[in-house]
Amino acid sequence: MKNFSLLGILLLFLSSMTAQEKQWTLEECVNYALENNISVKQAELDVDLSEIEKRDAIGNFIPGVNAQATNSWNTGLTQDVTTGILVNQTVRNFSAGVTAGLTIFDGLRNFKQLQRARISRLASEYSLEKMKDDIALFVADAYLQVLFNKQNLEVLRAQNLVTQEQLERTNELVEAGVLPQGDLLEIKATFADEQQRMIVAENQIEISLISLAQTLAIQDYENFDIVERDYDVFGGEILQYSAREIIERAKEEREEIRIAETNMELAQKDVELARGAYLPSFGAFFNYNTRESGRGRIVGAEIDPDQPFRQIGVVQETEQLVVAPNTIPTVGEPLPFFDQLSMNDGFSYGFQLSIPILNGFATRNQVRRSEVGVLRAEYQLEQAELDLEANVYQAFTDAKGAFKAYEAAIVALEAQEKAFEYATERYDVGLTNAFDFSQAKLRFENAQREMLRTKYDYIFKLKVVELYFGIPVAELKF
Repeated sequence: MKNFSLLGILLLFLSSMTAQEKQWTLEECVNYALENNISVKQAELDVDLSEIEKRDAIGNFIPGVNAQATNSWNTGLTQDVTTGILVNQTVRNFSAGVTAGLTIFDGLRNFKQLQRARISRLASEYSLEKMKDDIALFVADAYLQVLFNKQNLEVLRAQNLVTQEQLERTNELVEAGVLPQGDLLEIKATFADEQQRMIVAENQIEISLISLAQTLAIQDYENFDIVERDYDVFGGEILQYSAREIIERAKEEREEIRIAETNMELAQKDVELARGAYLPSFGAFFNYNTRESGRGRIVGAEIDPDQPFRQIGVVQETEQLVVAPNTIPTVGEPLPFFDQLSMNDGFSYGFQLSIPILNGFATRNQVRRSEVGVLRAEYQLEQAELDLEANVYQAFTDAKGAFKAYEAAIVALEAQEKAFEYATERYDVGLTNAFDFSQAKLRFENAQREMLRTKYDYIFKLKVVELYFGIPVAELKF
């Protein structure tokens, strides 16, 4: 029993270690999000619906066939299907039929509907691709934010170690009477402030990890983590193009324009569909029906002995009665089921022409509404081009500005690092006080943080420009 307990503990430990060892790269996060993100799944459902719409349009070319069958019992005063006389009876009747209809011409609306369905599917695919691009950028931004928070924490920890060393050294110098007590208090205050900022930084890491996990639709927040690596800057050569060149490329490659163009094509097809209602529709139909009854059949007739004759009319000139033999039908057993079906069947077939004349201006109003939809789609296409141009200009300008900020941050970091080294040397020999040393250290720490922030900001904004340039998400380099 003890061995089993130890084995169970070992398995739990190994599973826990396995869960903790899983760390996600940026590429894995993007690929996972493209497969599992809820927004992407919804866009994929729109593609499936557009495929169903296309199948509906294809189905309009296929004849419609319907079959029906009825088996009923009638009790009470009903007409005898054999004699045609109303009698109190219980009788079973069966009927069946098959009807087929085919639309031969309906103003070409079937063809237009199929064309529209194909365009609609294309628009759904463009929307799906745009959604994937948006999700990929969102994941990349969230991932880089986590990475920045992690590296920011490492900067704080490294600086805190330096502060701890200085705290121990200052304490020794104060006890030796070399430095005043105020320097020790200043270093202690700096140490406490750094501890507090590390706690805040750890919380920011947890929050950013949860946000990234939610984007990926991952529920296990506790074991979710990313690979801690330093991403280099790739793709900066794209900024050698002019903004106009990137805009022209974006108009050819980006889904925003394609979506607006297909929406305009859909609006134009709606006009053609609406105008098709002005034309006549022509179709063909075929019907087969048969019946069977449980009521007996007439097998003969005999003269009624009580009333051998019955009046059937009167001669107008002579008022003489016209009579005929009054017979009583002889009812026998009903024919077999399938024999009745073959004897009582019938066919009907023909063509049907429908010519629209007046329907309260409904067709005309629908055409006008569709024409308004075309104008609206044209405006939306024009607006999409303007928005894309503005977004590309903004992304291009942001990327160039982010690069300059990154370069400036590197220069500032180098300067602050030298200033901190100089302040450390002066503090170690007692030529500066603890406050000035803490300020130099804080400026160096802020310079490190700013360099990291501008670096990841530049990487992200550079990838936005690359996407506008038409580089697929899978080919983006990080």
